[in-house]
Amino acid sequence: MSLRYQPSLDGLRAVALGAVLVVHGLPSVLPGGFLGVDLFFVLSGFLITCLLLAEVEAAGRADLGAFWLRRARRLLPALVLVVAVTVGTARWLLPAQDPPALRADGIAALTYWANWRMILRGGGDYFTRTADASPLQHTWSLAIEEQFYLIWPLLLLLALRAARPRVAIAAVSLAGAAASAVAAALLYDPARTDRVYFGTDTRAGALLVGCALAAALPALSRRPRGVRAAGLAGAIAFAACCRFATGHQPWLLRGGLLVPAVAAAAVLAAVSVVPGSIGARTLAVRPLTAVGKISYGGYLWHWPLFAVLDAARTGLQGPALFALRVAATLCAAALSYALLERPIRRGIRPRIPLTALTAAAVAAIALALSPLAKPDVVPPVLPAAFQPSAASSSSAPASAPTARPGRRPGPPRVMVMGDSVAWTLGAYWPGDPRFDLANEAVQGCGIAPLPDLRYAGDLHEPYPYCSTWRQRWSSSVDRTDPDLAVVLLDRWELMDRRLENRWTHVGEPDYDAYLSGQLRAALDALSSHGARPVLLTAPYTHRAERPDGGLWPEDDPARVDAWNRLLSAVASTHPSHPAVLDLNRVLCPAGAFTWTVAGVRVRSDGLHLTPEGVREVVAPWLSAQLASLARGS
Repeated sequence: MSLRYQPSLDGLRAVALGAVLVVHGLPSVLPGGFLGVDLFFVLSGFLITCLLLAEVEAAGRADLGAFWLRRARRLLPALVLVVAVTVGTARWLLPAQDPPALRADGIAALTYWANWRMILRGGGDYFTRTADASPLQHTWSLAIEEQFYLIWPLLLLLALRAARPRVAIAAVSLAGAAASAVAAALLYDPARTDRVYFGTDTRAGALLVGCALAAALPALSRRPRGVRAAGLAGAIAFAACCRFATGHQPWLLRGGLLVPAVAAAAVLAAVSVVPGSIGARTLAVRPLTAVGKISYGGYLWHWPLFAVLDAARTGLQGPALFALRVAATLCAAALSYALLERPIRRGIRPRIPLTALTAAAVAAIALALSPLAKPDVVPPVLPAAFQPSAASSSSAPASAPTARPGRRPGPPRVMVMGDSVAWTLGAYWPGDPRFDLANEAVQGCGIAPLPDLRYAGDLHEPYPYCSTWRQRWSSSVDRTDPDLAVVLLDRWELMDRRLENRWTHVGEPDYDAYLSGQLRAALDALSSHGARPVLLTAPYTHRAERPDGGLWPEDDPARVDAWNRLLSAVASTHPSHPAVLDLNRVLCPAGAFTWTVAGVRVRSDGLHLTPEGVREVVAPWLSAQLASLARGS
């Protein structure tokens, strides 16, 4: 078997990298671009098997120790650098990341079990992200490849003992690929697709298809016309999958990933068997081969760089942002290849000295592990503009809620109700002897329990316990007997919802009417014992950007404004005389989303409140309003 350099294979690597970059930057252009990873898998299985077979056929044996050492020299240096830089700089460049979780992700990446780490970390669905993805999440595919590199050579050596070793290798590979597809079908769970998407057993099919192709290549080379036709059909099929497939199509994750893998293998067979064909020559053009040579570094660097170069930091969106991200990725990959990867592969001293690389990695990780010294915190003095009155949209009640008939004795009782944003308000509220505060907020639930919604552009089912919110709110009132019921609803009411088989959202008449009814029911429950409801306006949010840099609909300021207008409108007519307090003006004093107020970080992830934000910004303002309302003034 000839192992001469084939530039068309570098071209295929460039195609695979390009598909991944597009789906992570402009997903509407190429929704199935994530299948570029499967193309990488097919190439890896093919080339590794070719190398091992060539060594066995030339020398009569395979030196597995040398093979694994070559793999380590090829893959580890660039990975160590990316992990060290990402973990070491995340607290400044990616502050929404949880440091302990990110450190665990870094260890998983370096030990090649990142795919199982992502499964255990949870989240349910790779394609539906309700939180910031780890900047090292993409190393899951490298983990699968490295696990494969450890196991497959041992199986191949066993197959070589057969009377017809290539036939045995092809049979074992195809049987393994079929078993992988069956495992995916059996393990598929629409609520936990990450198990199928990240699993070694369920994603090994593409690697094994490449192995089968390597074993069958000599036989295929005797049929160039048929292989060329299959290659054309494979190219069309793979392109169609990349253009039209999505991660939400059950057939794909129920074993259907074998389809683009076989299509990619057909293309790979054609360019290998007929290197002079038009397709092979097209893939061998210099720009593609240049990108293909640095595709490993490009894949490593693209995900953390895409996270850092966001719209908020660059001021760009759409194609302009994508162009910047791609340029930064290719520059980083080219430098990594020239200064680190290629010298180490050739056994010469890299231009980045290994000692310097090691020292930088250790220093970055040590810096990430060390606690930040916190300066003395001086509570900010809020400007007058931050002091909205405790204005109600209706006239204030004549008496204080603490003076209502039948009230249980004790200091003024404040109950916090709402979703996870309200929960952070109640959880981080500082001790205040003036109030007895009960945090009754429930994470993940608003007051619009419709069956379907869109979160971050994808379908999302409400949590099952949300449908009983009315009973839960009434039980909380019965249990705590509040004087003031503080309500903060800042997420689920702002999303696209399906109402009477039509997608709608706040600001549209039919959905506003539905929300108004739900809000009146909430106020009825909260005031059933005589408590006065206190409605906090929803602050602007910036939970996550779309891949192209734009905002998801639920973060649209116009929707927040529409919801806040609806709060005031309902409060103006409800007999419990709800007070409406403008939290939005406190957390967004300039009329737009901001991470900090008076030098204090008030949002942890663009949505939820930080402990210091509650203690130093929200509580000083809100406690004064609550004290006034409790007195009935």
